[in-house]
Amino acid sequence: MSSPDVKKFADGTAEERAELLTALVRAGCAAPRRKAYADADIGLWLRSVHLLIRTLGFGRVLRLLPLSAPGYARADTPPVQDVARLKRAVQTHGRRSWLVDDDCKAEAVTAFVLLRRCGFEATLHVGVREHPFALHAWTSAAGLCIPAADPRGHAFTPVLSIGSGSG
Repeated sequence: MSSPDVKKFADGTAEERAELLTALVRAGCAAPRRKAYADADIGLWLRSVHLLIRTLGFGRVLRLLPLSAPGYARADTPPVQDVARLKRAVQTHGRRSWLVDDDCKAEAVTAFVLLRRCGFEATLHVGVREHPFALHAWTSAAGLCIPAADPRGHAFTPVLSIGSGSG
C-alpha cells in the first residue's frame, strides 16, 4: 500500500475507503467481513448500550458512536437476511430483558453499532412527533428499520441522522 493510498484512506470519502478496503480484501491483506454476531452477543451489547445510555445520557452516547461504530463501509450492500436476523434478535432481547424493556434508543444504537462494526452501511435516526409530543430512535439499513420507524402507526419526523455520509 503506497503513501497516497494511506492518505486517501485517512482523508478520503467513505466510497474511497470502501474501494481501498475491497482491494485489500481481494489481495488477501484484510479479512472479508467480521462474522455475524451470535444472539447471546447481541443481548449483551443491547444491555450494555442500555446501561451506557442510562449512566451517560443519550446525547453523550451519540457523541461516542464514531469510536465504537467505524465510518468505513464495504462496497457491497448488506444482505437483507442479515439485517432481518439482527432486527429479530435485537427486538427479542429487548422484549425479554427486564433491564432494557423494549427501549427504542438502546435497540437503535445497538443495531447501528453492530451493523457498522460488520462493515455495513447504516443510518441512525432520531425523530420527533408533535402531537402528542414524543421522541423515537431507529436505525435503517437494507430497507429495514430497527426498531420500526413508525411504531403503532405514529409517524416521526427525523431531526438527526448519523451515518450515510455524516460519518
